[in-house]
Amino acid sequence: MKSNNNLVLLGMMGSGKSTIGLSLSKRLNTNFFDIDKIIEREQNMKVNEIFEKKGEKFFRSLEEKITLSALKSKNSIISLGGGSWLNEKIRKETNINNNVSFWLNWDTSIILERIKKNNKRPLIKNLNDSEIVRLILKRSKIYAKANYKIDCNRLTKDKIIKKILNIYERN
Repeated sequence: MKSNNNLVLLGMMGSGKSTIGLSLSKRLNTNFFDIDKIIEREQNMKVNEIFEKKGEKFFRSLEEKITLSALKSKNSIISLGGGSWLNEKIRKETNINNNVSFWLNWDTSIILERIKKNNKRPLIKNLNDSEIVRLILKRSKIYAKANYKIDCNRLTKDKIIKKILNIYERN
């Protein structure tokens, strides 16, 4: 890995950040921080349970603290939660510390199919398809502030990883 630079993955829930991040960390033999998994371990609850029992505000506060701490690490892969990049402090810290951010972008229809059948997604639990699409489009405007956008449609996991590594290694 590049000296001191973290590789940060962001995108909509269901975009493959955890899967791609874990594969990248194995390939590069480096640390992997999956922010949602760290929060779940720390709280001994799944994300949807934290939302139900402690609320979104509690979750977002914890997410910020854990993410900002992970961003201070060196030579790591960091998979952000779907809503993390909406936090301005997290976006600024990512840019300040010379981290390289990648938005895993998919067609709205693909994300919609992936997430609507998963009842573990607290933010979309009570939304209909058009409301989910609005959420995806709203978040996409903020995800676009990442250093790089990877259009993942029609790409295998290995091709997505290769694309990220090719860009990352040129930085």
